[in-house]
Amino acid sequence: MNAEALSDNIIQRAEDRKRFIVAIAGPPGAGKSTLAEALLEVLTEKSIQARIISMDGFHLDNSILAERNLIDRKGAPNTFDTAGFIHLIKRLTSLEDNVVIPMFDRNKDLSIAGSSIVSISDKVLIVEGNYLLLKEGPWAELKKYWDQTIFINPDTDTLKQRLLDRWLKHGLNAKAAKLRALSNDLPNAHYVLEKSSDAEIQII
Repeated sequence: MNAEALSDNIIQRAEDRKRFIVAIAGPPGAGKSTLAEALLEVLTEKSIQARIISMDGFHLDNSILAERNLIDRKGAPNTFDTAGFIHLIKRLTSLEDNVVIPMFDRNKDLSIAGSSIVSISDKVLIVEGNYLLLKEGPWAELKKYWDQTIFINPDTDTLKQRLLDRWLKHGLNAKAAKLRALSNDLPNAHYVLEKSSDAEIQII
């Protein structure tokens, strides 16, 4: 299902709602951010005020990860401020106005606080992240807040290539990019695939 079809479905379901929250989950490199941005563009064209909320804005800072010997596992479930993210989603669900949110700058490899503000006028919120549908730990609490769930699950070869390309684009050499993808990203991807609950919409 493409962004155009998804937008029509969301608009129909959100018609009588003050706020409608869409969760886009999937392994790293699946294309969650790309779909979220495409969906935002189409919804905006159709005069629906929407905003993207990225789970990656809640990455712990690299200095904290280094202190905890987790820098090589950045992106794993225990390298996020999970409680902070869940609290944010609760606030957004309760229709609190002018909620300040962080975003993740992938080029700088860090979270930027106060990057955007969600207003009461934002009818559709597009939340994207690896662990939005996890069945374990504190993450499992999130599922009750989603009005629609989407899971992107490309094949393993596609994931590998996208992850390699990502790290090459960010300046790693071929050896370092392969090590980062195989030793960290792919284990995280397998965890997402094994531990996530089913979504309403599956995109392959």
